[in-house]
Amino acid sequence: MAEPKLTKTELRSTQLRLTQLNRYLPTLQLKKAMLQLEVDQVQNAIEGVTRGLAEEEEVVASFASLLYDVEGFALADEMAIDAVDTQIENIAGVDVPIFLGVRFSRTQAPRFTLPVWFESAAEKLRKLLRLREERRVLAKRKSALEKELREVAIRVNLFEKVLIPRAQQQIRRIKIFLGDQQLSAVAQAKVSKQKIQRRLEEEEELIS
Repeated sequence: MAEPKLTKTELRSTQLRLTQLNRYLPTLQLKKAMLQLEVDQVQNAIEGVTRGLAEEEEVVASFASLLYDVEGFALADEMAIDAVDTQIENIAGVDVPIFLGVRFSRTQAPRFTLPVWFESAAEKLRKLLRLREERRVLAKRKSALEKELREVAIRVNLFEKVLIPRAQQQIRRIKIFLGDQQLSAVAQAKVSKQKIQRRLEEEEELIS
């Protein structure tokens, strides 16, 4: 890496760079805080869905054995997921999915031969599957936000711990160097003035 020049031009350039860094840092810090808040909110949502999923799994487990071979009805077809509906949202510059719902493929088989409790049980199963898909989408949302958060955190650390301190140190170094040069120039000027004064005095003595 080339040694930076200790000049007034380099001083002005470094001061401008420091001003830009200090101006941009708060934006990065705000983005980092926003992303962290979103990650925390998604984590809370995942935990809530996970609790609901556990409750639904207990409910379904209690009657699951009743659902096998119910009057030859194709339960697998009834539970088949046709599509998971999502929407893309932009948060702090990163695109993340929002869970909207699940569409199931419904059979056209006659239901009058089924037990009266079957539709209610099937809806419980569909709710279970919806919760699983919602958790999956939330996990993708969290992963995207965390990836962006890590990248922004790296940039914030770079600004706070490397770029800004380095610029401040360089400014101090140039100012000290230029100050020493100025003092040296003043001292040299005094010496030159004294030499000239002595020479004039000597010339006056010779003339007299």
